Amino acid sequence: MKIAFFKVAPYERETVLKLIKENNLDADVYDYFLEDVGDDVDLSIYDAVSVAAMSAISHSIIDRLTSCKLISFRTIGFNYLDIDYCSSKGIAVTNVKYDSYNVAEFTLMLMLIALRKAKVSICKALVNDFSLESMMGKELSNLTVGIIGTGNIGRKVIELLSGFKCKILCYDKYPNGNYNYVDLDTIYKECDLISLHCPMNKDNFHMIGNEEIKKMKDGVIIVNTARGALLDTDALIEGIETLKIGALALDTIEGEDGVSHVDLGAEIDGLAAKKNIMYLKQFPNVILTQHYGFFTEEAVRDSLLCSLNNLLTFRDGKDLPNKVN
Repeated sequence: MKIAFFKVAPYERETVLKLIKENNLDADVYDYFLEDVGDDVDLSIYDAVSVAAMSAISHSIIDRLTSCKLISFRTIGFNYLDIDYCSSKGIAVTNVKYDSYNVAEFTLMLMLIALRKAKVSICKALVNDFSLESMMGKELSNLTVGIIGTGNIGRKVIELLSGFKCKILCYDKYPNGNYNYVDLDTIYKECDLISLHCPMNKDNFHMIGNEEIKKMKDGVIIVNTARGALLDTDALIEGIETLKIGALALDTIEGEDGVSHVDLGAEIDGLAAKKNIMYLKQFPNVILTQHYGFFTEEAVRDSLLCSLNNLLTFRDGKDLPNKVN
C-alpha cells in the first residue's frame, strides 16, 4: 500500500516520519494541501491519502485519485469534502477521535474572556492604560447559558460549566443525555450566552442569521468553536453594529479558509479578499482566534495516532473504526 501525507505541519513532521519508519510504510510526505498538488505529482499511485484540517478537496482532485480507496483526515472535521462524491468513487473517508476537553476548555476560556472584556483589558495595558473605564463585566454564575449541540464537546462544556452554577439550557436534534433540553427559539429568547457545538451540514448552514439574532436578548454573547458557516457573518456584523450582540468569541468563522492557520501579514490582496472578517474582528467586543481550540500537545499526538490506526486498519483489510461514509 502506498500512502501520501499532505499538509504535514512542522509540529507533525517528526512524529509522522517516526510512525512511517516504525510501521514500514511506503509513504510520501508533502508540506502542502492535497488540493494544491500540481500536475507533476501522479496521484494515481496512492492507495490512501492522509490529509489535514481545512482540506477543501475538489471533485477534480478526487478524480485524479484513481487508485485511492481511503482519505484519512487527521482531524475531527471534514466538512470541506464532498462525502457523497467520495462514496460514488468507492473512496472511504475516516476522521479521528480524541478526548475533546481541549475544545471544551477553550470554549470556557472564550466565554470568560468575553464576559470580562479581556481583549479590551490587554490592549489598554499594552499602552499603559490601567484605568477601569469600559471594563465592567458580568459573572457567569448569574447567566443563562445555551448549548447548541450535546455531542462529545458540548457535553464536556456542560460538565465544566456546572461548577459555575449558571442555568444551562440545551438543544440537540437528537437529545442524548439527561440535560435541560428546549427548542431553539427558547435558546434564542432566554439565554444570555449561546455556545455552538454542532457539526456543519447542509441543513444547518447559517442556522443563526438576522431572524434568529432578532429573537435574542439585547447584549447576547455568542461563542462559536464549532464551524464558521453555522453563523451568517453579515448578520453578526449587523448585530455588533446595532449593539444587539454584546460580544462575539469566535475560534472559527465563515470564509476562514485562507485566514485560519495562515500568516496574512501585510498581504493586501489576502486582507481585501476577507474584508468582512477583517472588519468584524476589529471591534473591541469581538474575539477572533486562529481556529486552534483543538491545538494541544495531547490532541495533536492522539490525532496522529488515531489517523495512523485508520491507515493500518485499512492496510490490514479490517473494518474501519472511524469511517464517516
